[in-house]
Amino acid sequence: MSTPKGSAHHVASPLMRESLIDKALLVSTESPVTAILPDLNVIQIGGRSIMDRGRDALQPLLDEIVENQPRYQMVIGTGCGVRSRHILSVGLDLGLPTGALATLMAKDSAQNAYMVSCLLGKHGFVYLEAPFLVQLLPAILAAARGAVFNGIPPYALWEHPPLLGKLPPHGSDAGSYLVGEVFGARKVILLKDVDGLYTEDPTTNPGAELISEISVSELKKKNPRTLPIEPVVLDLMLRAKLVNRIQIVNGLVRRNLTRALAGEAIGTLIYV
Repeated sequence: MSTPKGSAHHVASPLMRESLIDKALLVSTESPVTAILPDLNVIQIGGRSIMDRGRDALQPLLDEIVENQPRYQMVIGTGCGVRSRHILSVGLDLGLPTGALATLMAKDSAQNAYMVSCLLGKHGFVYLEAPFLVQLLPAILAAARGAVFNGIPPYALWEHPPLLGKLPPHGSDAGSYLVGEVFGARKVILLKDVDGLYTEDPTTNPGAELISEISVSELKKKNPRTLPIEPVVLDLMLRAKLVNRIQIVNGLVRRNLTRALAGEAIGTLIYV
């Protein structure tokens, strides 16, 4: 229907005349969410735990990723390692705020992502910068065979202040989880240098027992002194709409990734 010249055209919308922070309005926005890439598997490669160990740790894992290419759609996130810890130490000494520290930390993770994308380039993987990840990933996966991204969320100067200290709370675990949540991924697998979550820190207590699966609420109630993942991931899971579980797997053990992709109960499963 055409609008008469000089008259206004009003678009009917329940959001038009309401504050977007009104509680009743926020409740009314609860609705089913579409999984954009339901077959996607988000694989997070730890920076300090795997990347920093060099070729002997990383190359077998990349070979396993390539072996699984024909069966699984994958996007690879990378974390930051020892270089970030050095630059964070310098930044803290200089009194830089959390947002500036987050900007610095992302540089290390981006370098790791670029190295992984180079090593996987001949197998059809491409490197995607954060701004293009959401825009281009579906199209890229239709044309390429996989993608690699910087796992650190691009909050940068807008990073949320932490409850304790000054270190950025959103690291590559959180970033990779959020990518999985946005696309409605089939799996989010966090590759570490430990077999999973333990009842206590296994480095100080050899008798600690591996926890095969645990709910987020139970884990938060236990409030362990240390975790193999960023604590903020647990808070994100409680708010998520699509991805309600993550799997922590030892990426240094051959075939562990393959077993996790196949749905085996390996490592630790954390669920909502």
